[in-house]
Amino acid sequence: MADAAVEARSASKEYGSGDRIVRALRDVSLTIRKGEFFTLLGPSGCGKTTLLRLIAGFEMPTSGTILLGNRDISRMPPYQRPVNTVFQSYALFPHLDVAENVGFGLTMRGQPKAEVERRVARMLALVKLEAFAGRKPQQLSGGQQQRVALARALAPSPEVLLLDEPLSALDLKLRKEMQLELKRLQHETGITFVFVTHDQEEALTMSDRIGVMRDGVILQVGGPREIYNRPVNRFVADFIGETNILAGRTEAGCVRLGSGDLIAVDNLNGAAEGAAVTLAVRPEQVRIGAGPLQGRVSNTVYFGTDTHCHLRMADDTEVVARMQSPPSGDVGLGEGATVAFDFVAGAVRVLED
Repeated sequence: MADAAVEARSASKEYGSGDRIVRALRDVSLTIRKGEFFTLLGPSGCGKTTLLRLIAGFEMPTSGTILLGNRDISRMPPYQRPVNTVFQSYALFPHLDVAENVGFGLTMRGQPKAEVERRVARMLALVKLEAFAGRKPQQLSGGQQQRVALARALAPSPEVLLLDEPLSALDLKLRKEMQLELKRLQHETGITFVFVTHDQEEALTMSDRIGVMRDGVILQVGGPREIYNRPVNRFVADFIGETNILAGRTEAGCVRLGSGDLIAVDNLNGAAEGAAVTLAVRPEQVRIGAGPLQGRVSNTVYFGTDTHCHLRMADDTEVVARMQSPPSGDVGLGEGATVAFDFVAGAVRVLED
């Protein structure tokens, strides 16, 4: 593919042998485009870090191929690959100052001193740490150390930057700040970023595209809005944000829920008449106050800007509605009250198995 930065073609990775074999990756094929921020998202043990390590050269595929552009790098050692990796731990050299840490890779590659100084100055400006050039790592905050690690990885201008959960050690507020900072850095440098995380908010915030993984397989690839609004199966719907899962059977082009209610669904995904189907609808796509459906309020949870209202339908299926909290903070829905509700047109999705 002409605009591909990285490609995996039927890549598999196995550890062990016989009845103790572990299949970390299972015939994965994926194309990551040049200049995009691509995120591998999934729970621990899903294979996302293994795939990153295959790209970096820290592991070799058991079968299949890894390409960088149009070059087969499957058996190439890490130091020959034009990629850099940022890890969870910052791995800064404590005896070197910030500028020396950032320029370390350039110096080891024999770059002229003037060029090293020029690149270091540009990288420190990029991560907004010019005033900290002479400090040692232990004199920096966690967020500042992470920026130094990023600057060091970006200094040699790699074709691809690999990021293995680099924000996991930061507190919530700083992590959110660094999410925006990473996206800014990727946009300004134009370098392809491949980011690994189990945090779906990080993935939705930063990514141009996301690959959702489970059990060594990529289940769905798409932009954040596509992944969130059009999940292909129950795992993706559950893993990306919050969702209501409903069961029913197709009937006359609609779906009869367990509660007995008949609801319209735009696309039944080819399900036959009378077939059992699983539906997904996001909490913010539930409208309380009018509609053909009814539920009993079992709980309301206040989250500041939002309030979540938990409803029980006739068959005891729970539906959560997310509403914007009024200035008073009280949405006026008491526990035990029966309310009418409906789903936004086109919001209900039929999921694959």
